[in-house]
Amino acid sequence: MKYGIYFAYWEKEWFADYKKYIDKVADLGFDILEISCGAFRNTYTTDEQLYELRDYAKEKNVILTAGYGPQASQNLGSADPAVQENALLFFTETLHKLKKMDIKALGGGLYSYWPVDYSKPVDKEGDFERSVANMKKVAKVAEECDIVLGMEVLNRFEGYLLNTCDEAIRYVDAVGSKNVQIMLDTFHMSIEEDNIAAAIRKAGDKLCHLHLGERNRKVPGKGTMPWDEIGQALRDINYQHAAVMEPFVMPGGTIGSEVKVWRNLVEDTSEAALDADAKGALQFVKHVFAL
Repeated sequence: MKYGIYFAYWEKEWFADYKKYIDKVADLGFDILEISCGAFRNTYTTDEQLYELRDYAKEKNVILTAGYGPQASQNLGSADPAVQENALLFFTETLHKLKKMDIKALGGGLYSYWPVDYSKPVDKEGDFERSVANMKKVAKVAEECDIVLGMEVLNRFEGYLLNTCDEAIRYVDAVGSKNVQIMLDTFHMSIEEDNIAAAIRKAGDKLCHLHLGERNRKVPGKGTMPWDEIGQALRDINYQHAAVMEPFVMPGGTIGSEVKVWRNLVEDTSEAALDADAKGALQFVKHVFAL
């Protein structure tokens, strides 16, 4: 198993100087830095920048993975054909950018959009069918680019299409591509699943990516998540893919607004304190998940 952390733990916007965080995660002992495709809009916009970041990560022996929550205009399940067409174009362009960076994993609520606007009507089954049909097209591009897409199961407050592992299994089975698999997140599972460990076992070899976080959004080990049970379930399915921490502990900016963090969740939000918590959490999960 490889261990990582999402850059957004330290930031308030969905873009940053990723070289800084490649250095940071390497120094802290992580294998992986997870970045956001949102940075392609305004920070990493040229092939030269993508190649440079790829090479820098390799130099530091850091694996890059990517996450993304599609905008409403990029919703594969939309009833609007124009939105579907735009979504397909977006994913095609994004996957080719990720290929240039030698990124092999992209996860998130890729099947819909995020954050969801619940002031609008929800057509769950219609969106599900449209999303599956369009994801089959995206899957072909992912196969060509050798990228695995993780369908992240989200809690009901952030999404409606895939809220449980059972729904994710139904979705990936309907798409029917080895490059479209399941991504679970302990934070979301703590809201939706009756038994987190059982959900992990049910996902089995369809589980391609895992986000780690406490119910309180802090780093692992700073809350009440049943990590021993989670670790045992991962051992039971012989999980060998990425385990990426996704804590959010600071308000402010686009990130704070979209993940609904309205106060400091830790007493000390200095960079040094956040680094220390991340390093401690890495040691904690390595111990708990150890084979």
